[in-house]
Amino acid sequence: MAQKNLNDKEAQRKENIEQTVSATEQFYNENKKTIWCAVAAVLVIGLGILAYNKFIYQPKCVEAMQQSYPAEMSFQAGEYELALNGDGNNLGFADIIADYGSKAGKAVYLYAGICELRLGNNEEALAYLKKYKGKEPILAARAKACEGDAYVALGDYDAALRCYKAAVDRADNVFAAGYLMKEASVLEALGRKAEALAVYKSVEEDYPQSLEAYDINKHIARVSE
Repeated sequence: MAQKNLNDKEAQRKENIEQTVSATEQFYNENKKTIWCAVAAVLVIGLGILAYNKFIYQPKCVEAMQQSYPAEMSFQAGEYELALNGDGNNLGFADIIADYGSKAGKAVYLYAGICELRLGNNEEALAYLKKYKGKEPILAARAKACEGDAYVALGDYDAALRCYKAAVDRADNVFAAGYLMKEASVLEALGRKAEALAVYKSVEEDYPQSLEAYDINKHIARVSE
């Protein structure tokens, strides 16, 4: 009896397989034109993407990075107007962004934003800085701190405070002490001395080797009065 049941199950399994194969063959025969058209379309799209990446996108990235080199040199030299707008022969960051977007690297938005900030163009600085989407912690923190500086110049202390807090969260290194000092100064400007005191003490306790901690006691004494 057990052997008969086993044989019946095996026969049923084979029948199910045959039915599945038959249904699959029938579906293929009825839809093979559509299937092959879909496969061809996928191949064409895939090859198109590969070709675009190899022959258009990558060369544009190389070209954009080459164009950005003189602007970066001007930036490092503190020549922010030249770095931003170029000299007629070499492009500045503004032109590089207009022509290539982020193909020269996401940092072009940070560079352009800092240039505008140094030139006193705070609204323009914010427009660039907010487009910077880099993940590297030090640069991401600096971008947020620069946003804070622009908001301070515009008199928007609440927005500046949010930016400095974000910079501290992203920094997690010795640069955080400088961002904390900016945060505390804004808190003082807002009349929130108790919160400013807590931030100054954080600099003293968490970053005792930083330059900011060197004379932190005078700031603590001032807000403790």
